[in-house]
Amino acid sequence: MENKEKALLISVDTGDFDSETSIHELAALADTAGAEVQGMMIQKRESPSAATFVGQGRLEEITEFCKANDTELIIADSELTPVQARNIEDAADVRVADRTTLILDIFAKRARSAEGKIQVELAQLKYLLPRLAGQGKSLSRLGGGIGTRGPGETKLETDRRHIRRRIQYLNESLAKIEKRRKAMHLRRQKNGVPVVAIVGYTNAGKSTLMNTLTGAGVLQEDKLFATLDPTARRLTLPSGRQVMLVDTVGLIRRLPHQLIDAFRSTLEEALWADVILNVCDASSGECGEHMQVTADLLTSLGCDGKPIINVLNKCDLVPEILDYMLIGRCVHISARTGGGTDKLLEEIDKALPRTRRKVNLLIPFSDASAAARLRDHGSVESEEYTPDGIKITAETEISFIDEIKDYII
Repeated sequence: MENKEKALLISVDTGDFDSETSIHELAALADTAGAEVQGMMIQKRESPSAATFVGQGRLEEITEFCKANDTELIIADSELTPVQARNIEDAADVRVADRTTLILDIFAKRARSAEGKIQVELAQLKYLLPRLAGQGKSLSRLGGGIGTRGPGETKLETDRRHIRRRIQYLNESLAKIEKRRKAMHLRRQKNGVPVVAIVGYTNAGKSTLMNTLTGAGVLQEDKLFATLDPTARRLTLPSGRQVMLVDTVGLIRRLPHQLIDAFRSTLEEALWADVILNVCDASSGECGEHMQVTADLLTSLGCDGKPIINVLNKCDLVPEILDYMLIGRCVHISARTGGGTDKLLEEIDKALPRTRRKVNLLIPFSDASAAARLRDHGSVESEEYTPDGIKITAETEISFIDEIKDYII
């Protein structure tokens, strides 16, 4: 059985965001990382203390709580400066992490592909580099605890230049992967295979939807960031049209900018997509806000103007679906039971750009090869041999119509 670290969560409520909702989300992140949350403390302040994040009185409460409960870890629901982290650590004599460290730690734990591991290590190194002087207890032991997974503490301590060289190497490795990814996208475009990207808040059921529609076998777990690596599978729509369905990394409020930068190539799957599915957990009271988080990121990536289908998932858990103010198409589904997925496939079909057209043709026997090429580029509905030639009704790629325009009836 996993030995869970005992953790206390702390937050400063400045009114910039909903601290109550955010700290409960932090508790879910801590659980995913393998911590046992012993308590939560929120302090209202105009701004965090530059020296200790919380006020002196609250810091004393934190210290007393940690001593009384054998707390091993304090997690702040904001990004801490090295000074703040060191001062809290010195006062409470407990290791300190922050929201960013926690998310990076989960990503380090979950990354499976070579690309995912490179992206996570790059984000961790960029975050840790300016903080090395203030790491204290975080670097005093090797691995084993939340916030210490990944690149390894000894090399972080010893040589900043080594870290900078490592960052440069990882950036170059990512650039090569991005180049290959771009070539793959261009090949898909050339082959005329439309792409549908699944995006959305973490734990909204994106991987379950991917598995339900394609049988992809992607890991699905009731945990935040269960899957990081994008998965692509072919999907046949009710019209017979084939698309590439791509699952992407989950999103979260205040996602660390280091992760957005490192995972940009993965997130940009949405930029290359012909249709985007914005999946949200309909059973969550934060559904509307989760949708907005995704919409904002899509805008920042330059996805404005793309067809977006808002997919309210887990509707089997909600007796009455609220009418969210959503722009564009909206479909209610349950990826777990498969309910509503037929309607979703129809909506995807409607949203895809029109690349095919129905035509009636009379192809002379002297150019029978045109009929063979037509079968390759489309789907034949009817075919009849007449004295004047082959009479065909078919739906074909618009790009191919120029070749057969002389035979259109």
